[in-house]
Amino acid sequence: MKNVLTIAGSDSCGGAGIQADLKTFSALGTYGMSVITAITAQNTMGVFNVREMDSEIIRDQINCLFDDIEIHAIKIGMVSSIEIIETIGSCLRKHAYKKIVLDPVMVSKSGCNLLQPEAKNKLIEVLFPLALVVTPNLPEAEVILERKIENIDDMKEAAIQIHKLGPQNVVVKGGHLADGATDVFYDGQDFTFLEGKKINTKNTHGTGCTFSSAIAAYIAQDYPVVEAVKAAKKYIQGAIENSFPLGHGVGPTNHFFNFKFK
Repeated sequence: MKNVLTIAGSDSCGGAGIQADLKTFSALGTYGMSVITAITAQNTMGVFNVREMDSEIIRDQINCLFDDIEIHAIKIGMVSSIEIIETIGSCLRKHAYKKIVLDPVMVSKSGCNLLQPEAKNKLIEVLFPLALVVTPNLPEAEVILERKIENIDDMKEAAIQIHKLGPQNVVVKGGHLADGATDVFYDGQDFTFLEGKKINTKNTHGTGCTFSSAIAAYIAQDYPVVEAVKAAKKYIQGAIENSFPLGHGVGPTNHFFNFKFK
């Protein structure tokens, strides 16, 4: 079994963050490990409080895993501050680690800042060049590039410009498009278009976390990057199609839709 590490924040209602990542890793047949960067107080209606972990415990979580266990892929999610970003970057450079999927988490669906605005440039400067894949959605790509993205042509240009910031591969996710849900994958030379269908559900909490974690799980299992992204697209489509209501707000996707439970 391959070992996959998530470096991200905790979601107390279990639909996103560390919890979604670990569910995804398990559903896709890998062994999940975690480095917690922050604890959030949230439910299906929003994020109500955030406590960041200090840089020392983040550093020690990462280093102790590398000292003991072979890590086959890493997914990075919520890294909210300059100090946290610099700590993670320093650790990953120390271990010369390359199989990194970076989900540039910035704002929750309820509008809470999960990346401090002043940390955006540090995220780009430190972690983008370490990433094998980055997976911004349209609002995140707009923040990164400081311009509107409204259609497939805009997404292609955004992928080119984000690739120039250092990652080896870019997936600009199209779930926020007015029509369709096509993602644009770019490897620095060629584009691949990953078509998806709009699903009429409000239960989409944690889709970005789940998609990026699925990419990491497939990369850990030695899929070529573009094939890992295709497989992850198929997985998240199924998880959304089988999503379910929870609480009074935005429910989660179903990470275990392929499993039958009594």
